[in-house]
Amino acid sequence: MALIPVTILTGFLGSGKTTLLKHILTEEHGKKIAVIENEFGEENIDNDILVQDNQENIVQMSNGCICCTIRGDLVDALNELWEQRKDKKISFDRVVIETTGVANPGPVAQTFFMDDDVADHYVLDAVVTLVDAKHGQQQLNEHEEAQRQVGFADQIFITKTDLVTPAEVDALRNRLMHMNPRAPIAGISKGVVPLNAVLDLKGFNLNAKLDIDPHFLEQDDHDHANCGHDHSHDHDHDHSTCGHDHSHDHHHHGHAGHTDRIQSFVFRSDKPFDHKKLEDFLGGILEVFGEKMLRYKGVLYVKGSSRKVVFQGVHQMMGSDLAGPWGTEPKQTRMVFIGIDLPKDTLLAGLEGCLA
Repeated sequence: MALIPVTILTGFLGSGKTTLLKHILTEEHGKKIAVIENEFGEENIDNDILVQDNQENIVQMSNGCICCTIRGDLVDALNELWEQRKDKKISFDRVVIETTGVANPGPVAQTFFMDDDVADHYVLDAVVTLVDAKHGQQQLNEHEEAQRQVGFADQIFITKTDLVTPAEVDALRNRLMHMNPRAPIAGISKGVVPLNAVLDLKGFNLNAKLDIDPHFLEQDDHDHANCGHDHSHDHDHDHSTCGHDHSHDHHHHGHAGHTDRIQSFVFRSDKPFDHKKLEDFLGGILEVFGEKMLRYKGVLYVKGSSRKVVFQGVHQMMGSDLAGPWGTEPKQTRMVFIGIDLPKDTLLAGLEGCLA
C-alpha cells in the first residue's frame, strides 16, 4: 500500500496558517486531506467552522476532508487516523499538520523517521513555511523559532504582501534567501496560498526531486556562471553581471546591524569523496553539532560509484541513497547546510579533507 504523504505547515503567529487550513477544510478543491490541527495553536479553527462535541477529535467535513485536533501526542493522532482509515470509517489521501506558531518543526519532522508505526504508513513530503510580510522581519529578529521555521522549509510563502511596499517584500525575501537558499519563495497578496503549491513537493525524497528537477541543487549557478572558483561562502546579492572576484565573504544583514544566527552555506567540489572518510567525518560532526544542524542535503560524487549518491538529514538523523547514473553531465558534489551558528570554516575544511 502506498505511503500517505504528509505536509508540515509552519509559520509564526499571524502568518496565515489558519486561513489556509480553513480553505482546505471548507472549499470544494476535490482533494481528501486530513488536517491535524494543534489544539494549542493561536486560533482554533474549529471555533469558527466546526460544530462539534468537544469529546470528538476527528471530524468529517462536508467537502470530504477530515479535521483532527491533537490533544496529546502526534504519533497517537497519526496512528488513530490510520486505524480509522483502515476500518473504512474515514477516507483521506494525504495529511497536513499544523504546528503552533512558536513551534520548532524539527521534532515534528523527526517523528516520521524515528517512529516505526508512523514510517510504515506515512512519508514526510515537505515543510511549508508562511512568513507574514508585515511582521516577518521583527519576528525573525526577536524569535529564534521563526528563524528555525525558515531554515527547515522546503517552500516559503511571504503572505500579506499587499500590506507592505515592494521594497519591504524584497528586503524580506533577500533575508529569507540568505537563511535558506534552496527553498523557493513566493509572494501571496490577498487571498490564500494555492493548494497545489503546498502539496507533493517531495522535499524529503531527493531521488524523486532529482527526477522532477535535476538542477534543484544548482539554483544559484546562474549567479556564478563559469567563474571557476569556490563558492562555499554566503551571498546576499546576485553576481551574474558584476564581473569581479567573489572569493571573499559576504556578511548579510537583514536590517541595520542584525545578523541572523541561522545561516546556510554550500560546499562544491569536482573531486570525488572517499566514502569511508566522509562517513566518519559526518558521523563525528552530527554527534557534536547535530542539534544545530536543521537541514542538510546534497548530491555527492563518490569515488568508485558510477551513480550519484543523494544524502539528506534533519538534526542528527542522516540518510543516503543511490540515485541515477551521472551519464554525460559533469561529476560534481553539491551540498547545502542550514543551521544555527555552524562552524562553517571547520565544516568546509573537514569536507575538503574527505576528498579522495
